[in-house]
Amino acid sequence: MFKKILFFIIFCCITLSVFSSEWRELSSEHFIIYYKENENFAKEVSYKAEKYYNSIASDIGYSRYSNFWTWDKRVKIYIYPTKKDYLKETNQPDWSEGMADYKNKQILSYALSEGFLDSILPHEMAHLIFRDFVGFKSEIPLWLDEGVAQWAENLKRANIKKLAKELYQKEFLLSLKDIMTLDIRSLKDKNKVFIRPTKTKSGEDGVLFIGTEQLITNYYIQSASIVGFLIEKYGSYSFSNFCRELRDGKSVEEAIRIAYPHIVNLEELETLWRRYLERE
Repeated sequence: MFKKILFFIIFCCITLSVFSSEWRELSSEHFIIYYKENENFAKEVSYKAEKYYNSIASDIGYSRYSNFWTWDKRVKIYIYPTKKDYLKETNQPDWSEGMADYKNKQILSYALSEGFLDSILPHEMAHLIFRDFVGFKSEIPLWLDEGVAQWAENLKRANIKKLAKELYQKEFLLSLKDIMTLDIRSLKDKNKVFIRPTKTKSGEDGVLFIGTEQLITNYYIQSASIVGFLIEKYGSYSFSNFCRELRDGKSVEEAIRIAYPHIVNLEELETLWRRYLERE
């Protein structure tokens, strides 16, 4: 009798272990949430994802195009039970709270990840939506891709505006021409000091002596601020036209001239953006 009871207990444990290792699904209009435990968190992820989808798509004009991210094209979000499971399966560094796989249209994190719902989720979704819109064939500058993703984090917008204005007031802004060619992914030496071009508030040319960390910070702030300026000042319709021209192979300057006829080049865009910072 004891052996039968023991066998039954072992069988139940094995069955529960196998069941808990399988992914469960929670589907919505644009997403499929895969989770193993913590259904409540999965439901919150699903709710927030749909909310962000609508706001991001509206901002960049993506919502005007139908049949994206529906049915079999839905984005998959994987929620691992613990951070340990997430790190083991994705090989991400210890500080990682979530990631996106752009090739397979997947977002990965773990249950109760700090900052995932309010920061990482909208950020990575914006990357996916933007790239779905403009494609991967065109040469999209990194600042624009990152700017769209940073602007998608609604809770950061007020702070982005504040910090961009402070950089302007202190005459510590990088030039837009410099941002166009700067690849922050190549900045490895934290102790390096860079000499970068800038403009004063009076419009004169100048230079900045700036460390690596501050250079990266400025880059992200300014990228998000410029995207926010284009969307808030001229609307999502013009921004979507801008993105469409980029998708069709136009350079950034060409796309700007077509979508914003009053902005003749990047220098004029920077001038208008700086005026916007001064008045905000």
